[in-house]
Amino acid sequence: MMRQTAGSGGFPNPGGLSVMERMRLANDPKIENMDFRKISNILSWVLHPFLLPLYLMALMLTMTLFARYPASVKLYLSWVVVLYAVVIPVLSLAVLRSFGRLSDFRVDKRRERLLPLLIGTVCYVLCALTIAKIPSAVFLRKFMLAAACCEAMCLLVSLRWKISLHLTGMGATVALLVVMNVVGVGSMLVPLAVAILLSGALASARLYLGCHNGMQVLAGFGGGFVVATLAVLFL
Repeated sequence: MMRQTAGSGGFPNPGGLSVMERMRLANDPKIENMDFRKISNILSWVLHPFLLPLYLMALMLTMTLFARYPASVKLYLSWVVVLYAVVIPVLSLAVLRSFGRLSDFRVDKRRERLLPLLIGTVCYVLCALTIAKIPSAVFLRKFMLAAACCEAMCLLVSLRWKISLHLTGMGATVALLVVMNVVGVGSMLVPLAVAILLSGALASARLYLGCHNGMQVLAGFGGGFVVATLAVLFL
């Protein structure tokens, strides 16, 4: 059994470690690096491109003019977004993985991204067409068309170069929140500030994990912001 000895103040000291040993472990750079890597991975999953449309849809259905929709309409819109933004793309990744077209579900290799991005583009277009059945949900339709354009942009770039999909999604998210504030769909100043802060944190996480370099992260955020803005304004 592990021996416990009393530490300072009479508290148990697991394993009989001295104060100096505990301080050394606390300052061990390997442990610190493991903590940073864990935080970076958590950020990458919580802010995954698959999940960003769900967060935005939740904001729009609770903090904008669309909050006035009946509960049945909100449920319908939520299910449509979940189906086309998450369920079908995730199932597609599983099928591609089973056929050996993907080495892992992170899809970090540039060449392996092409087919998933094509599927994602088609899914968002279908989502926009489905939402268009509700005449008053014009902005929501534009939101999905913007997502489709961002996927298409990443697809074209990935033919020659690797771009950050995570930061493309965050750039598009920030753009949509800015447009919502400008056109008066809803007051999104607080979500906008949070999104900008999270974008910086996510960029740092992707760089720390070695998934991208600075140019790929910057191109992703800038490209997502510009493409989403143009899509919402002109489509």
